Amino acid sequence: MSAAIPPRRVVVLGSTGSIGRQTLAVIAAFAPHWQVVGLAAGKNISLLAEQAERFRPEAVWFEGAGSAGWIGPGRLQPPEEMAVRPDVDMVVVATSGRAGLVPTLRALEAGKIVALATKEVLVIAGQLVARAAGAGRGEVRPVDSEHNALWQCLDGEADGLPAPDWGRPLVPGRFSPGRVSRLILTASGGPFRDWPLERLGEVLPEHALRHPTWRMGRKVTVDSATLMNKGLEVIEAHWLFGAPWDRIDAVLHPESLVHALVEFTDGSIKAQLGPTDMRLPIQYALSYPLRLPNADLPRLDLAAVRSLTFCRPDPNRYPCFDLAVQAGRLGGTYPVVLAAADEAAVDLFCDGRIRFTDIPGLIRQALESHRPLVSPSLEAVLAIYDETQTRVKEAVECRRC
Repeated sequence: MSAAIPPRRVVVLGSTGSIGRQTLAVIAAFAPHWQVVGLAAGKNISLLAEQAERFRPEAVWFEGAGSAGWIGPGRLQPPEEMAVRPDVDMVVVATSGRAGLVPTLRALEAGKIVALATKEVLVIAGQLVARAAGAGRGEVRPVDSEHNALWQCLDGEADGLPAPDWGRPLVPGRFSPGRVSRLILTASGGPFRDWPLERLGEVLPEHALRHPTWRMGRKVTVDSATLMNKGLEVIEAHWLFGAPWDRIDAVLHPESLVHALVEFTDGSIKAQLGPTDMRLPIQYALSYPLRLPNADLPRLDLAAVRSLTFCRPDPNRYPCFDLAVQAGRLGGTYPVVLAAADEAAVDLFCDGRIRFTDIPGLIRQALESHRPLVSPSLEAVLAIYDETQTRVKEAVECRRC
């Protein structure tokens, strides 16, 4: 079997976060065929040092990197430089917020494979990512469980009719948009799915960070509770698969076993199921087009699954979902403001400075006050992102004065 394992030389950006740690676990399962060339992290330097000791990367970076004796001479390298190293095949982007944008663009321009877990990259700069992938013939492989599931359902569905309303997909593989009626994302609904609406104002950060089915980082866990994550994923799906907005749908699925579905033009539906373990989509993104056995990964016991339920999200409970879809449809720099305002609002909520129910209002206010650019440059995207975060936080401070 070892001869069939494709070699991979990987950079992991965001290595100390939830996705980064699970990515390294998958890579370790296929050593020495898969090797870590570079690691980049935020502020968790102690964990990064442990990872560097175990995986022996040739390049390391962390937020505010200066003098760090444990790294060794010549090993300190910024993420955007790691991403274009000639000895790198794949870059896993699992950072938070906009931090992964520039390395993603540079990697794609250099013709690398980008395994993308960071939602904000495509949300704030889908047009720029598509342009970079086209110019450098790079490749985007989705790590998000829902988009990874859509990719698996679509791959091989080729030789259909043309579909002029679809754009060019970023994902590898072959599928004919003319075969596809709808892309359907699923959402757990978060921990407050069944709470009375009048009690949502009582939600505390520790409540929001207890997700019922998935093990995730702080930001995405809160986004799951507001359903902002699903709105961001609709925007991602638009860019990843070239899908028109009216062909992308979302349903609540509390069991979180069906990760996504594709409805075809003949009315049939293909679904991808699996345990709630992010190592599965991570491994598929790294091993594609192969499926490799891994004894460390769990199996889904279908006999133990008593029921699978689906329903429409309630817009009164999840206003962030509609805000995200509206921003995506408006295009231009509206999605930039959406993502930046959401990140700022989540930080404020987790720090105890606003209520859970204040999050959508802050995002709506930022969107309504924005004067959009239609086709922004990278510099404009980054500037608008930072300015929006500052404005949202200043607005909250003014309320407290």
